Amino acid sequence: MAETPKKRSKQTPKHQQHDLSSSNAITIPATPVALEPTPVRRSSRLYTTPTAATAPPPPPPRFTRRKSLNFTTTTPTPIPKTPKKPAPQSQEDAAKQISPISPDRYETRRKRKLDEEKNAGLAKNKDLKGGKKRVYYRKVVYDGGEFSIGDDVYVKRRENAESDNEDPEVEECVMCFKAGRAVMIECDECLGGFHLKCLKPPLKEVPEGDWICRFCEATKLGKNVELPVPPAGKKRARTAKEKFLSSDLWAAHIESMWKEVDGTYWFRSRWYIIPEETAAGRQPHNLRRELYRTNEFADVEMESIIRHCYVMNPKDFSKAADEGDDVFLCEYEYDVCWHSFKRIAEISNNEEDAEEDESDKDWNSCEITDSDSEDDTDYKKEKINGSQRGPSFGHSLAANLRKGQFFGLQKIGAKKIPEHTRCHKQTEIGKAKAMLLLACLPKSPPCRNKEMEEITAFIKGAVSDGQCLGKCLYIHGVPGTGKTMTVLAVMRTLKIEVDSGNIKPYCFVEINGLKLASPENIYRVIYEALTGHRVSWKKALHLLNERFSNGTNWEEENNKPCILLIDELDLLVTRNQSVLYNILDWPTKPHSKLIVIGIANTMDLPEKLLPRISSRMGIQRLCFGPYNYQQLQEIISSRLKGIDAFEKPAIEFASRKVAAVSGDARRALEICRRAAELADYRLRKSQSLNDSAGTRRSLVGVADVEAAVKEMFQAPHIQVMKSCSKLSKIFLAAMVHELYKTGMGETSFEKLAMTVSCLCTSNGEAFPGFDTLFRVGCKLGECRIILCEAGVRHKLQKLQLNFPSDDVTFALKDSKDLPWLAKYL
Repeated sequence: MAETPKKRSKQTPKHQQHDLSSSNAITIPATPVALEPTPVRRSSRLYTTPTAATAPPPPPPRFTRRKSLNFTTTTPTPIPKTPKKPAPQSQEDAAKQISPISPDRYETRRKRKLDEEKNAGLAKNKDLKGGKKRVYYRKVVYDGGEFSIGDDVYVKRRENAESDNEDPEVEECVMCFKAGRAVMIECDECLGGFHLKCLKPPLKEVPEGDWICRFCEATKLGKNVELPVPPAGKKRARTAKEKFLSSDLWAAHIESMWKEVDGTYWFRSRWYIIPEETAAGRQPHNLRRELYRTNEFADVEMESIIRHCYVMNPKDFSKAADEGDDVFLCEYEYDVCWHSFKRIAEISNNEEDAEEDESDKDWNSCEITDSDSEDDTDYKKEKINGSQRGPSFGHSLAANLRKGQFFGLQKIGAKKIPEHTRCHKQTEIGKAKAMLLLACLPKSPPCRNKEMEEITAFIKGAVSDGQCLGKCLYIHGVPGTGKTMTVLAVMRTLKIEVDSGNIKPYCFVEINGLKLASPENIYRVIYEALTGHRVSWKKALHLLNERFSNGTNWEEENNKPCILLIDELDLLVTRNQSVLYNILDWPTKPHSKLIVIGIANTMDLPEKLLPRISSRMGIQRLCFGPYNYQQLQEIISSRLKGIDAFEKPAIEFASRKVAAVSGDARRALEICRRAAELADYRLRKSQSLNDSAGTRRSLVGVADVEAAVKEMFQAPHIQVMKSCSKLSKIFLAAMVHELYKTGMGETSFEKLAMTVSCLCTSNGEAFPGFDTLFRVGCKLGECRIILCEAGVRHKLQKLQLNFPSDDVTFALKDSKDLPWLAKYL
């Protein structure tokens, strides 16, 4: 880097003298000549280039290799200090000085602390050469870049990294590796840029909403993806955004900037982190461009700054249609000490008054008369404030010329995977357990091709080219038959056709009745999904009536057809059934352009409703029947494709068991996953006992599935009785024996203890004693297997079984460790 030039003269330029004389406010800190306006940045959603009709402003130079330092300062008019006259001292004051009264304990501690801070600041000032102090600035031009307080910047994370010098001006297309001036679209998953003409099939215009490239879609499906290879002799350079999201750069918010007495320039940074660097890690709801602001501060040399980035709040981020590649979203602040999150808007509202006080404290420098400018802050005050905040030890060092000068975020978060976990090879049974999770949804549900065709034809018929006709479709079936999954798969397929231009655009709103606090809240949810505004449900009902009944359009964008999917439709039934009536009445209006798809488990729901509602629901219904065992077997096999972990008879056995009871595909997947867990536990146990046994190949068999079926279809209290201790089983058998002997459901603890003693003596078991028997009864009472009388524990306390005696007999009659219990049950 070129040598930093000396600071310019303090003489105020002519064009600044007029501003200073005409303003009565406090002089603004020295600001350099502003650079040329920055060009429009690329959007996080859309890449565009200006057309030939409007000439774009010349782009500013990239700041990867900075050349010079330039700043200007203004000479403030010194304010003469009026010497204060010594106040006349009264006799009482003189007496107080002589009086040997001991000060208050807290007052002494406070005074001692202030004296220590004052002495520390004065001692530091004496050590400075020539009595110089820090000079603070609001805006600085450093090495060709203009930086102001409140800016967000990229900061070097590694020292002497060659990749930091590579910063391409325009991001290249992933397919053709060319920049050009054509329109580019960004993938919301990998943030890669694609020309519209390079896509397969090519797009005519940028679609609305989220868009995911075909490489990311194939990766989600578990397919092997081969990305395009750049031509020979060309290497693709990573942008600063890609380096930051891969933890090769820092991002920071500039809180203050100053010049040290040795001529170096520093700034106080507030760090941003990506979700991977938090303790919770990246969650499914996190956006790819989402950041968290931390409560970690650090003093960093300005040599570490690469260039600007732009961190926005949700409102500004949603409007960033074409704002560049370095745009990020930040909505929450992350506490690196307590690993907690808090919305920044709430923090700003609570600390609004405190920020005004701090700003006055930072920039009002009336007490300093011998500083270089009015923006200079006394070094002593800054030292005291810095000592109160203390250094931050959480952040690793930024790459700068002063190595080890500041601290920051370090060793927090869950991004780094432990070595033993990364090197561990997943077994076939482990892969099967991961694929059998209910959250692992396939792209399209198998065995529902006919239903998918009917739903697709219904939607395409409703959204016609000439006009949109309001319609209703009622889908019913037993739980676990793929109703919601099938509709969502159809909507994903139609979205691809909309992007290709085969179908006119529409808006899709999905609502689950289980997530609504009350049925009336559905109006608020629909209005918020259509407009983005949140109002009360009464006002939302009024506005929705104007939109669907009267044909009033809020905006031109909202004139598109609307497809409303309501899951668990039967939960919207109220006493007067007004909610269902309003929703089903809107599609009958001529200008509504509303298509309603209702899903429920009740087959005869329309017949249970009032005639005015059932007539509006229409006759279009679609029934999802329960799966038979062949379909369940196909669903399980499609999940386990390429994984050799199950025996074929085991899959068939599980499918037949579920098909005979309910035909619920979710229950079949849960049984198979539980069988895989039992088999995995059995294999690990055998490996611990005999290492040679772990080398042989083992699959999930019928016995594992049968054990899982018994767990799934048995009541929980029976499983507790079967798995309890020997003494607990004797305790329950004694209660059943006492019930059969006396014919009374209640018994006292004293009688039960005598019965347990007789059973143990007759069958060679040792009597545990009253104290141990008390603890056993308390454990069974905590599990709600027996009911205990409230009050202190004594011999006359009454006990009673919480379940029928037949359940106890069923659970204990086949006990292997206590076979003699069967004769007492």
